[in-house]
Amino acid sequence: MSANPRSTAKIANHPLHPMLIPFPVAFLVGAFVSDLAFLGTGDGFWARASIWLIGTAIVMALLAALAGFADFLSEPRIRALSDAWYHMIGNLTAVVAAAINFALRYGQGAEAAIKPWGAALSFVVVCILLFTGWKGWEMVYRHRVAVLDSPAQASTADRAPTSGRRTA
Repeated sequence: MSANPRSTAKIANHPLHPMLIPFPVAFLVGAFVSDLAFLGTGDGFWARASIWLIGTAIVMALLAALAGFADFLSEPRIRALSDAWYHMIGNLTAVVAAAINFALRYGQGAEAAIKPWGAALSFVVVCILLFTGWKGWEMVYRHRVAVLDSPAQASTADRAPTSGRRTA
């Protein structure tokens, strides 16, 4: 067993969760920026962009959550970290708030829902993401979750096949 907690959801020893999370984060921050653009211009394009960004963010967040849950549930050392719990619960809260935001916009119309609740929810989601991003940073850089101790730590089963030549 390695000294650092290992990711189980990975491809060629690269953890999937950190590869997927930039998408929902960027989409949700983009939705808040689009809300601000709509509030500043009144152009319906920005309201439509926001609802699409939020909807896409929810889908991508669910994919990232699958990888995150696989790591969280399969590695007791990750579950033992309070930062992991804050990260998980915070991200679930952000996704629920984004889903409520999406439902409001879908039900009331993209433009009508932005003032005031849509923009407020987008702002709250961005604030939550700042916190959960910090906790994710703590997990990697402080607790070294999914960080290899050395290149030799990677098992041959985890590595992509080489050209067939054996190296000494």
